[in-house]
Amino acid sequence: MGLVVKELHKRYGQKVVVDSLSFSIEQPGVYALLGTNGAGKTTAIRMMLGMLAKDGGQVFWNDKPLSIDQCNIGYLAEERGLYPKTELMDQLIYFASLRNVSKADAKQRIKYWAERLEAVEYLYPQQEGKRTVKPKKADQLSKGNQQKIQFMTALLSDPELIILDEPLSGLDPVNTDLFKSIIHEEINKGKYLIMSSHQMSTIEEFCTDLTILNRSKTVLQGNLADIKKSYGRINLFIKTEQEIAPLITQAGVTILSQVGYSYQCKVNGEDHANTLLKLLVDRGILLVAFELREPSLHEIFVEKVGEPHGEA
Repeated sequence: MGLVVKELHKRYGQKVVVDSLSFSIEQPGVYALLGTNGAGKTTAIRMMLGMLAKDGGQVFWNDKPLSIDQCNIGYLAEERGLYPKTELMDQLIYFASLRNVSKADAKQRIKYWAERLEAVEYLYPQQEGKRTVKPKKADQLSKGNQQKIQFMTALLSDPELIILDEPLSGLDPVNTDLFKSIIHEEINKGKYLIMSSHQMSTIEEFCTDLTILNRSKTVLQGNLADIKKSYGRINLFIKTEQEIAPLITQAGVTILSQVGYSYQCKVNGEDHANTLLKLLVDRGILLVAFELREPSLHEIFVEKVGEPHGEA
């Protein structure tokens, strides 16, 4: 059961843009596909969906080649894909029909998602005094509200496999939380999700397993909890009420940043941190905070991909 990607490969001329990408999703949940701009994430997704020809590799869903004929797929693309001058309701019914959703079912589902995504005013006539305001067209919506309509499009067929490419792009904090709550609901329904995002905190919130790409190649892959555990607890945050930078340096601890009397540091492990802690206590330093933690996904990502580079 699930999704299996084997040795996915794509090149343009002499340039390899996806280099033998392999991963699998064996149970419901979120799999993260990460990388810098131009690393090959979107190209890989398009090959998986059959939107772009593969130069090599295979993609399977439940041991059969993945296709929209045998797997109900919902796809939220990073780019806007709405017709700018067509009424949104007509577009949604049309897109639903492409996934074999009847018009009656589509209208019922659109009503549900319009309420859930707080987009009713854009899809249904509104009364303002004696005047009836017509529903909106795509080019009359903000970027964030267009994202709502596209998300709705991806969910109308009640897909088994949901692929989200930068799903929170262009959203304000309120709508970001709204999207997150819906993603949590889809996870709880037992859906399989692939998410690509540059927001590392969001990925940490949702994903269990991941692949990081850099310049078309896989540079890190596996279970996120296991990856973080393998680094150990090496990040140390200290907050005091007085200057202690000389004492931190004396203990051989690296200060990464300092704001007032708050210090972000890096240690070699728990013993190293305990050595510093003993030194501070022996000197009578009042500690407001002394927190040792594993590296964040953001820190791991930066370490693995190095300096950012432009879009290929």
